[in-house]
Amino acid sequence: MAASPKQQRINPDDVEKGVNARTSGSKQDGSKQGGAKQPGPKQTPKKGRPTPKRPAVGPRDAEAREKSAKKAARTPQKNVIEKPKPATARDWIAGARPQTLALAIAPVLLGTAVATLFMTAPWEHWARAVLCLVVAFALQIGVNFANDYSDGIRGTDGAERQGPRRLVGSGAAKASTVRTVAFVFFGIAAVAGIILTVVSAQWWLLAVGALAIVAAWFYTGGKRPYGYAGLGEVVVFIFFGLVATLGTMFVQAGSINLEGWLVAVAAGMFACAVLMSNNLRDLEKDALVGKRTLAVIAGPVVARILYVVFMLVPYAILVFFVLFYFNAGYVYFTLLAALPAILISLFGRSAREYLVVLRLTVVTTLLYALGLSAAIAF
Repeated sequence: MAASPKQQRINPDDVEKGVNARTSGSKQDGSKQGGAKQPGPKQTPKKGRPTPKRPAVGPRDAEAREKSAKKAARTPQKNVIEKPKPATARDWIAGARPQTLALAIAPVLLGTAVATLFMTAPWEHWARAVLCLVVAFALQIGVNFANDYSDGIRGTDGAERQGPRRLVGSGAAKASTVRTVAFVFFGIAAVAGIILTVVSAQWWLLAVGALAIVAAWFYTGGKRPYGYAGLGEVVVFIFFGLVATLGTMFVQAGSINLEGWLVAVAAGMFACAVLMSNNLRDLEKDALVGKRTLAVIAGPVVARILYVVFMLVPYAILVFFVLFYFNAGYVYFTLLAALPAILISLFGRSAREYLVVLRLTVVTTLLYALGLSAAIAF
């Protein structure tokens, strides 16, 4: 027969202690719900990552957040294409490039000054001189707007271009509007040229004038612009040097002499220098877009040397006038503007530096023409 397990004896003291423990536990729970908190056994905190405390937001933090939100609102998004602002009157004036008008003034001044050597009275044909100036001004402004139009529709000039804002390239004006403005100035040049032809009775000037307008348009216009083939300086020398200067002289004096040819070459050299300084500024960008100017074809080193030659030839020509015209020597003071332009062109690297070269070249051209014209005429 299997032995029965031993029966456990119950201690009356242990039963009493358990009853008392349960009674005290219920009292502690009741005190947590309503009464005062009773001290209990110390609990061990659970192990793990501590809960981070949220920083208190003060008035300075709120102000900083407000400023950052406003700054973000003002900053344009990179993916958003901003519509260019419409061209203002100032943009149209800049599009005419007033600084290049020295190329129109210089040949008329020099041609008129040499023509006075044949006149019986000073400024005998001043009205013809004014008409020559109108033709030169209108052609210069017309070719500037024509270049804006042609380069803009080809995409060779954009908003990132250095220098004056391009109307078509930047999207500030419609291409058709800029083209119309160019034709308006070509029309003004044609009307003034016709009047000049009738007054002087030199009918062959009509052909010269028509050729000048065609050359102005096809510098960058048409399917094969000669300005994209390195011929810009050649055509500029012919029309803004020889034709403009000798034409001004002939319609007033009816003749051309050695002085006329010399000042015509000087004016043409300065015109080439202005164009070369402009092309040196845009050399890298023109090479990328396939615009093969003389500066691009020759390369930066040769182009800089050519610019120096263009600037110094007029001063070599000046030696002749110093020998026969006493006051012509003062024109050498214009080297104060020419020499800095030459130095910057040789050692400059940025587009901004060549903008300075362009301005100094224009100033030199105008001062040279004024000084030599005064020395010859007076």
